[in-house]
Amino acid sequence: MRRTLPLALAATAVAASAMAATAIPASVVAATPDTVRWGPCSEKAASSRLECATLNVPLDYRDPDGRQIEIAISRLASEKPSQRRGVLLTNPGGPGITGLGYPAALAASGLPRKVLDSYDVIGFDPRGVGRSTPVTCDLTPEQQKRGNLPPYAHTAADVAREAGNARTVAEQCASSRTAWMHPHTTTANTARDMDRIRAALGEPKLSYLGASYGTYLGAVYTTMFPGHSDRIVLDSSLGPGGYDVTAMRLFARGLEDRFPDFAAFVAAHPEYGLGTTPKQVTAEFFDLAKRLEAKPVQGYDGNLFRGITFDALYSDANMPQLAKTWQTLDTDRPTPPNPPLPNMENFMSARFSVICGDSRWPETVREYQRNVAVDRLRHPMLGGSSAGIGPCAFWPDKRVEPPVRIGDRGPSNVLMVQNERDPGTPLAGAQKLRRAFGKRATMVTADQGGHGVYPFGANTCANDAVTAFLTTEQRPARDLACAAEPSR
Repeated sequence: MRRTLPLALAATAVAASAMAATAIPASVVAATPDTVRWGPCSEKAASSRLECATLNVPLDYRDPDGRQIEIAISRLASEKPSQRRGVLLTNPGGPGITGLGYPAALAASGLPRKVLDSYDVIGFDPRGVGRSTPVTCDLTPEQQKRGNLPPYAHTAADVAREAGNARTVAEQCASSRTAWMHPHTTTANTARDMDRIRAALGEPKLSYLGASYGTYLGAVYTTMFPGHSDRIVLDSSLGPGGYDVTAMRLFARGLEDRFPDFAAFVAAHPEYGLGTTPKQVTAEFFDLAKRLEAKPVQGYDGNLFRGITFDALYSDANMPQLAKTWQTLDTDRPTPPNPPLPNMENFMSARFSVICGDSRWPETVREYQRNVAVDRLRHPMLGGSSAGIGPCAFWPDKRVEPPVRIGDRGPSNVLMVQNERDPGTPLAGAQKLRRAFGKRATMVTADQGGHGVYPFGANTCANDAVTAFLTTEQRPARDLACAAEPSR
């Protein structure tokens, strides 16, 4: 199981572990609006066929000839030019996650050959991230260790105490050496960067495969550039407001949508000693969280326990290791090492920049106290954390532009695909995005759990629907519900 800091990767990437071997441009390669000069990627484990380049884009699109920043891009070219129909731009989620290595990760994870033949698969590091011009909030190691969601608040006083930490981070972002970038590091500007990538590649339109936060990025792109959008696939969708306060609070519902799958798994394996019924396993969750809050075990406190549980439930494959971790914590035996995640400072800084800049968040401590009180009762596993106060509460009021409104105007060229029990982007949010798209979208739901469907999931009905759309443009005639299938 990939262990993390507390909720560090909540609703980020469906293949974050594959991103460790990210393609890095060997050198800065200039690009004009009508050409890209590809060069080799400096990398260790990603596909040797992956090529890299950089593209200059405006920091502020209101001043297109002003200050420029770099966007790092990658390409896994079709090996059958006669079958190539265009480019498939990809994004693994985030915000804050590098995407340069994602084309290679998709290919290694089973992206069908007919899709790889039909497209040049394009990856990129969004503005502010990784090998693109990065942002920073000068986060200290201790701030990074705290993760992306606040500690679980049991009382209103807990929320008030956490407000000081949230304000400090917001002030650091506003005064960092990249403070000039933060107002412009938004989803709308990343969508504009995507259209610059399209133009630089000489393509009249682009197709798109985005997961998790990447679904909101794709929704914004096809809203802003409907005439440049070809086939748009959104896998594991946020709601139409993107990664806003509503999405943050939905994490708590997502965990409780998903947890019964894990409880059933553990109950079927009594050797873990964590309960023989789902009800007993659920009780064990609350008991362990309470005990670790009172007395941490080998560095694990209640917040880290909740975090690793939430994160591990992104994939069925993680369940055995998660159960073993619970077992070691329950019996105070040695736990596996917990290495720090790479580039955590940049990941967290870029994430704050995007989510706080995209939309307005509640600005008073009292409102967060009310939200925590509601969600702690409604979704007690995680609600005391996901409804808590963060840096967005103290973000500078000035916004470059209002949020992009997702609606039903534009071509009917969007296919949404969604697991029924997704912890990171719950079905409830995806259904709201589906309604917002109206006639533009068709939605395929799969009776399975976890975060991410295509091509990582086991449901052939859902996977085949996406492959057919990308390769033939055929979508289901109406929204489709795919029945559960045996695990691979």
